[in-house]
Amino acid sequence: MKRIFSKLLPLSATCLLTGCLSVPHPFEHDNKGQKGGMATAPTSRLDIPLPKDKSLSPDGEKLWAAQVTQALLDQSIPAMAQPVRPGDWWVKLHTEQRGDVIVPLYSLMTPQGTVRATQEGPGVPAVAWSAGGPEVLHEAAQQGAGQIVSILTGVMAESMEEDPKSLKHRGARIFFQGVTGAPGDGNISLARAFVVSFKEMKDTIQTSRTDADFTVTTTVKVTDGPAGSRGHPQQNIRIDWRVTDKDDKEVGIATQLHDIPAHSMDGMWGDIAMAAAEEAAGAVEEMITRYSSRDARPIPKPQDAAKNK
Repeated sequence: MKRIFSKLLPLSATCLLTGCLSVPHPFEHDNKGQKGGMATAPTSRLDIPLPKDKSLSPDGEKLWAAQVTQALLDQSIPAMAQPVRPGDWWVKLHTEQRGDVIVPLYSLMTPQGTVRATQEGPGVPAVAWSAGGPEVLHEAAQQGAGQIVSILTGVMAESMEEDPKSLKHRGARIFFQGVTGAPGDGNISLARAFVVSFKEMKDTIQTSRTDADFTVTTTVKVTDGPAGSRGHPQQNIRIDWRVTDKDDKEVGIATQLHDIPAHSMDGMWGDIAMAAAEEAAGAVEEMITRYSSRDARPIPKPQDAAKNK
């Protein structure tokens, strides 16, 4: 058992987090306009109108808006390249010339048409920018989408600060569905170890879906591997810890992979279960933190930013 444990211990090197980008979720609301929800956060779409900027040709303006929209969609932000609609938050695309460099600017606008915050992308040589080449605008859009996401994350953080029930002010409630597919006593040992691992975490495990913020589902799959040296066959073990939110949208998956001596896990898992579960608990905490933006700093309001200058 100690020999197997020493081989499984480096699981952290193969723990893959997917779907865990630091993307804000200010568009998930209950449509009741409660403080900290619709009252302060963007609505369910983000308009990207054509920029009214003389630094680009009309075709260049269309391409820039389209590229920014696609870059935001790629980061799960429901952006739409369209004129501003009443009640929508929107992004103003504009530029500033500084010598022979054009600096793309991205301003998050409220439905009232006021600037909530502005971020700038890397400067581009004026000649290259005015040419409006697809590669130049694509790179600018990728950078700009990241800046917009940063603003939205800050807006979401402000919303959470104002809401006493948000995850900024409490731990997440996690419904753990248990473990399936493991050989030996793995289903029970992994499940017990995972619950125990959360005793020192800010979030808590519960046995009911009622009021749960997230759900964790764990599956284990063992497949035959190569024959191994000197006639010692191997198996591949894969443990997936899938996290979903209350709407069953995937938050992310922590995957642990390792090669083990064939059938070495057919009995008691012992310390191996604790090692795998402790690592998984940390990964789940990280996924929830990134997904909820609970550690993000609120973005200063325009009047506060002006005071600090």
